Amino acid sequence: MTYPQIDPIALSIGPLHIHWYGLMYLFGFLFVWLLGLYRVNKTDWTRQQLEDLLFYGAVGVIIGGRLGYAIFYDLQTNLENPLNLFKIWQGGMSFHGGLLGVLTAFWWFGRKTGKSFFEISDFIAPMVPIGLMFGRIGNFINGELWGKVSDVPWAMIFPGAGPLPRHPSQLYEAALEGVLLFIILWWFSSKPRPKAAVSGLFLLGYGFFRFIIEFVRIPDAQYGYLAFDWLTMGQILCLPMIVFGILLMVASYRMGAKAK
Repeated sequence: MTYPQIDPIALSIGPLHIHWYGLMYLFGFLFVWLLGLYRVNKTDWTRQQLEDLLFYGAVGVIIGGRLGYAIFYDLQTNLENPLNLFKIWQGGMSFHGGLLGVLTAFWWFGRKTGKSFFEISDFIAPMVPIGLMFGRIGNFINGELWGKVSDVPWAMIFPGAGPLPRHPSQLYEAALEGVLLFIILWWFSSKPRPKAAVSGLFLLGYGFFRFIIEFVRIPDAQYGYLAFDWLTMGQILCLPMIVFGILLMVASYRMGAKAK
C-alpha cells in the first residue's frame, strides 16, 4: 500500500497555518470533554470541576510531552536549539513526559479542590485513551514514527522512510492504546472498583500495549536499541508503568477487601 498523501497543514489563513497534528490534540480534548460530561452525570463531580481539570491536564500534556521528548528522546538537539520545544506542530511529543505533566496537574488540581489524587486519576483514566488515539492519528498524518519493513498486506511506503513497505505502527497504537484500551477501561470503570484500581489498569494496559508495539516500530535514530538488540527507550519507559500498574491494582484490591 502507498501512504496517502495528506497535507500536514489542514488550513491556512494568511501567514497562519493550522496543522492536522495540532487539530488532533484539539479533537482529543474535545472528545474527552464530551465523555467527561457523561461521567459527570453519574458521579459527584461538577461540570466546572471537569473543565478545570481538563484545562490543567491540557497544560500538563503539552509542557510535559515536549519536555519529556526533549529529555528522553532528543536531548542534544533541543539543547542546541531550545526553540524547537515550541514547534509542537512538527511532532515530538513524549507520552511518558505528558503523563508526568498530567500527574503534576492532578496533584495541583487536588490541592485546589480537596479531591484525592486517585479520585482524580480514576475519574479521568477511562477517557484518556480516546485522546491518545487522536494523537497517534496525528503521528500518521505527519508520516512519522513508522514501523519496521514488512510484507503484511497493509504495509505502507512512507515518504522519507525509503522504498520498502513498513508496518503502520501509528495505526496499531491508535487501535490498541486508543480504541481497545478505552473499551477495557470504560467497561472496567462502569462498576464500582476499589480506589486506584482503574488508574492501575490504565498504567498496566498502556504499558503492555506500547511495549509489544515497540517490537514492530522503528526505534528513535539517536538511541537505536539500548539492550539485547531489541529493547527500545519506549519499552524501558513502559516497564515501570507495567510493574507499578500491577502493584497498584493488587494494593487497591487488598485495601478494598480490608475496608469491607
